[in-house]
Amino acid sequence: MKVRSNGIEIEVVDSAVDAAARERPVVLLIMGLGMQLVAWPPQLVQGLVEAGYRVLRHDNRDVGLSQHMDALGKPRLVLESVRARLGLRLRSPYSLRDMAADSLGVLDALGIEQAHVVGASMGGMIAQRVALAAPQRVLSLTSIMSSSGARALPRPRARVLRVMLRRPITSQPQALVEHYIRLFKVIGSPAYPTPEPELRERILQGVARGYDRIGSRRQMLAILADITRAAQLTSLRVPTLVVHGEADPLVPYACGEDTARRIAGARLLGIRGMGHDLPPAVVKRLLQPLIEHFRSAQETWEARASTV
Repeated sequence: MKVRSNGIEIEVVDSAVDAAARERPVVLLIMGLGMQLVAWPPQLVQGLVEAGYRVLRHDNRDVGLSQHMDALGKPRLVLESVRARLGLRLRSPYSLRDMAADSLGVLDALGIEQAHVVGASMGGMIAQRVALAAPQRVLSLTSIMSSSGARALPRPRARVLRVMLRRPITSQPQALVEHYIRLFKVIGSPAYPTPEPELRERILQGVARGYDRIGSRRQMLAILADITRAAQLTSLRVPTLVVHGEADPLVPYACGEDTARRIAGARLLGIRGMGHDLPPAVVKRLLQPLIEHFRSAQETWEARASTV
């Protein structure tokens, strides 16, 4: 379903099928760069539903079935990347703050006051921005394979950048699928490889549903332009879990360590052999700590409410 959020149309999938399910505690899942809501592993979504949660997923702006910001033009990513390295101000069509407002607008549209907010990769950055903008609405924050955006943090490995910067031969679906298979094989979890048929099917689903290369570039600029978030994270007082793969070649493990260090009371969960993806074996490792994090945070909020 589509909702009006922050002035644009956002596609949302809600696990609640009846009035009783709509009363459950809410988990808002925010996906990463160029990825769609269908990229969240079914095992994770189902595991959270079975644990008693109402799970919301949405396509970020410029991807999937949400509104694409074509009127903002084609970003000059190479030029802006050079400006970023020189410490100059970037010209971004929109910001991660705008994308966080989109996510909060989803909650507004559905009449939801508070949620456990979970983000993966760029989605983790957006989730951090949600918590900074409206901490009273965030029951808990979970930042998965993400970063604070601090400039001194290590960059992706060279072989990852080579694959990322290599354009598909054509824009035909099969060429796009082959490009993303190569990418996910490079950034994926070395200890928990996703079988290629499953990977191929998942990528093809995304390509057919709403692929937008230019939209992904605009999202990338929003990431590069968000240079103040790292310093601001020290002000957060939201129960936080930081999950990071110790073998992540795209967003190195040090980025997760840095995020956890900046947020007061944050817990860091490192997963050995995990790269920059969420294969079934990683989801199995992640589900129980995630649910425990939600429950602990809920108890903290209830304890605060009882003293007011």
